Amino acid sequence: MSSIICSDDEDPHASLTQIIEHSYGELKAYARRKVGDDTIAEELVQEACLKLVTSTGEQPLNPRAYLYRIVGNLVVDHYRRKARNNANFVLSEATDPADERPDAEREVIARQRLAILVQAVSELPPRCRECFVLRRFDDLSHAEIAERMNITRSAVEKHLAVATVYCARRLKAHE
Repeated sequence: MSSIICSDDEDPHASLTQIIEHSYGELKAYARRKVGDDTIAEELVQEACLKLVTSTGEQPLNPRAYLYRIVGNLVVDHYRRKARNNANFVLSEATDPADERPDAEREVIARQRLAILVQAVSELPPRCRECFVLRRFDDLSHAEIAERMNITRSAVEKHLAVATVYCARRLKAHE
């Protein structure tokens, strides 16, 4: 009987980047079909990749299938959030909104995480960092990034996968 968990002899993180690189486009297409929005689909896939890389414990034997399951769950969560936000909007019209400012502890944690992410992004290889910044901060599409950097869309996806995995590992190391 085969195990669904990698053995301790293997380095599951070494192959995760490759699996993410190879599956990124199809996962994004899957998510896009589910949510109907390219930007939301990409965010869901990136979140799924982060969850896979930062998950504690043993890695699944079939990370690609696991990624599909995570994306599917994130799609469900997306629609639940959307429904809850619509309901909350209707309620907020009738009632006085509560103070939604984060408490001091959450604010400190958020600042620490941001500092770790800024440091992690600065440590990325130059082309990888440029690609990541163009996507996450300048909100360019994969096609726009590919054109601007004079690389293929596949190379853009690979750079983004490497950056996502690296940043997730840095966050995990500090938690």
